[in-house]
Amino acid sequence: MGRFSLPEQAPQGLDSPVTNRVIKVMARLQVRVFTLTNGRVGSKWRVGAGFRKPVPTLLLEHRGRKSGRLFTTPLLFLEDGTDLVIVASQGGLPKNPQWYHNLLADPATRVHLRGRRDVAVVAREATGPERDALWPRLVELYADFAKYASWTDRDIPVVILAPS
Repeated sequence: MGRFSLPEQAPQGLDSPVTNRVIKVMARLQVRVFTLTNGRVGSKWRVGAGFRKPVPTLLLEHRGRKSGRLFTTPLLFLEDGTDLVIVASQGGLPKNPQWYHNLLADPATRVHLRGRRDVAVVAREATGPERDALWPRLVELYADFAKYASWTDRDIPVVILAPS
């Protein structure tokens, strides 16, 4: 973005039912392939800013706060010491993703990393100076996070998954 250019606008149809369905199908496919290969395939995100600089992915388990069902969602992550940091960007859509609300309701969960299954973690939201320190590192990891933040009026949550 140049000095005098306007911020990029969110693409048309990003929140359409068709787009939502395609994203869900692709996520299920990634979970299946990641699980079958123990992360050898599916543990790097190579879309958008990740095309030139692949980003590590994990599988996050979360229990539906209303349904009680167990869900698994692939997410990009940043390692911060022994903690894993994830972002509830949802591509810059106006609402936070369901997994975020599910983790607030039930923060004790598990993640799957390449070569490691069932890693027990406890989720908490990063706030204030902690979030402010993590955000530039997250944008460095995946530049599209900055674009997503410019597309929405909400503060995009940053979630820390600490080993339990």
